[in-house]
Amino acid sequence: EYVYFSSYSSSWLAHSKEYTEKMISRFSFDTKSMVIEVASNDGYLLQYFKENEIPVLGIEPTANTANVAIDKGIETITDFFGVRLAEELSDKSIKADLLIGNNVLAHVPNILDFVGGIRKVLKERGIVTIEFPHVMQLIKNNQFDTIYHEHFSYLSLHTVKQIFESQGLFIFDVDEINTHGGSLRIYATHSANTQQSISLNVQALLAKEYANGINKIDYYSNLQEKALKIKLQLLQFLITQKAQNKKIVAYGAAAKGNTLLNYCGVKNDLVDFVADANPHKRNKFLPASHIPVKDEIELKKAKPDFVLILPWNLRAEITAQLDYIKEWGGKFAVPIPELEIF
Repeated sequence: EYVYFSSYSSSWLAHSKEYTEKMISRFSFDTKSMVIEVASNDGYLLQYFKENEIPVLGIEPTANTANVAIDKGIETITDFFGVRLAEELSDKSIKADLLIGNNVLAHVPNILDFVGGIRKVLKERGIVTIEFPHVMQLIKNNQFDTIYHEHFSYLSLHTVKQIFESQGLFIFDVDEINTHGGSLRIYATHSANTQQSISLNVQALLAKEYANGINKIDYYSNLQEKALKIKLQLLQFLITQKAQNKKIVAYGAAAKGNTLLNYCGVKNDLVDFVADANPHKRNKFLPASHIPVKDEIELKKAKPDFVLILPWNLRAEITAQLDYIKEWGGKFAVPIPELEIF
């Protein structure tokens, strides 16, 4: 059972609503358009297109999140996306004016099959937007905790451009966005679509990537060293505070948090429990560390001295949500890109 529900993040919902408004404004989608989202989760994004009376279709392989979307009135196919499903949809004359894929490209084991499916289900003048974490930000900001089993790829514009071109699509624009610690949103269409011309943004970002050495192995060589430094910082902080009988609670039972805690060897002798807003994650234990996951109300009762924010990409949202810890002198700790206490 998949326990990540996009709608539990208010900042992600705000991002999705803003995206919807931008796409409608830029490309004039209307009631005659078809918007298809791959990895549509619980309908967090398509609901905003639906509010604008634009026809939508979600494709989501996890049944429990797909069922939430269906309950919202969003038609959703519970299946994995690729050439096979794209051909089935195409045979039924279901094709996209806008095809969306947010935070899914890095998750697919066969990326060429995935992008090949996009080409088959995209209308002649259809637009594709894909958002994915930018590997340049991973290296720059020590985001080693995003390297885990769900992610098959760590992507740059340089790489994605070649993948799309190999499948008969071209990238005509790109945005650098703040989500997930620094992501890219690429805009693509069929290679034969002359309606879209390549933005200066594309060449500018490629030049930035090459200037950073993103296509050279040396660029990645010191990530392990930086990860070790963060490990030692975090362990020193936790052990020192525990030796002084301080209470430490983490917030956010995120996959990246599991990676961080297990790499650092942190268990429930150093962190009392993890609080999370998602009820599907509560009353369980984090894998390997065996740290219990509890309701946020338990954090209020415990009045910890420190709250360790594990999904650091939601730092602003979480610190605003938990601002009340200041009432008892509580402080926040964020481990990445380097340990910060505030």
